[in-house]
Amino acid sequence: MDIKRVCVVGGGTMGNGIAHVFALKGFEVALVEAKRELADKALAAISRNLDRQAAKGVVTAADKDAALLRIRPALSPKEAPGFQFAVEAVPERMDLKKAVFRDLDAAAAPGAILATNTSSLPITEIASVVKDPSRVIGMHFMNPVPVMKLVEIIRGLQTSDETCQATRELALKLGKTPAMAKDFPGFISNRVLMPMINEAIFCLMEGVSTKEDIDAIMRLGMAHPLGPLQLADYIGLDVCLAIMEVLHQGYGDSKYRPCPLLRQMVQAGRLGVKSGAGFYEYPKK
Repeated sequence: MDIKRVCVVGGGTMGNGIAHVFALKGFEVALVEAKRELADKALAAISRNLDRQAAKGVVTAADKDAALLRIRPALSPKEAPGFQFAVEAVPERMDLKKAVFRDLDAAAAPGAILATNTSSLPITEIASVVKDPSRVIGMHFMNPVPVMKLVEIIRGLQTSDETCQATRELALKLGKTPAMAKDFPGFISNRVLMPMINEAIFCLMEGVSTKEDIDAIMRLGMAHPLGPLQLADYIGLDVCLAIMEVLHQGYGDSKYRPCPLLRQMVQAGRLGVKSGAGFYEYPKK
């Protein structure tokens, strides 16, 4: 399958990063947002990130200009006729994702593949709202998308071999390393990562150690680039809580119960970097 035209739905941190890497690799990209000002904001973020890459010598000024010319804002998938591959990157709400997939299904060209960037929601359930669920797949990019090499590809119950192969080949064309997973709660990445973060929060809540020492042990003793509490702040504590709840509900196992301190932090609005405070403080510049 020779994919040239791509539709990305959602222009937030993940969506604009996904549009960025597709455009930089020569794909024509329709970037769908609910309002024009949100699309403009996403394009501005892509331009800034390309400038950072140019400053580091990763891309040239000509590469940047060409990539930006390949991205066209749209207000719905209907304004992106003929797309062959779509990636949904809207917030982690099943009702919202299903609504997006209904729109994508109605606008898609025959045989187009519909991918979701969900980090934990079931691919099989998302696929239940389209006419041909064999064309639906998970394509979970890591943040920041232009930098991180991994793409977790998740096969739903009815995803076809052809869809899996085409998505894997597409990830390789983007310069990413694909890793395959089946459609179980949390897939691989978050099934392993989030319980570790959750356990670190339990250690803090129970007074086992300070946040600084918990992070230092994992950073210096286990060679992690960030400690689990600092990483949770960067991910967003609300996101961590939502994923832990997916794991707890999906497996019905108490080992996945969210730490009460994590719930408290979210209730207090201490969501991490994006709110200015989480386990650590992040003063606005």
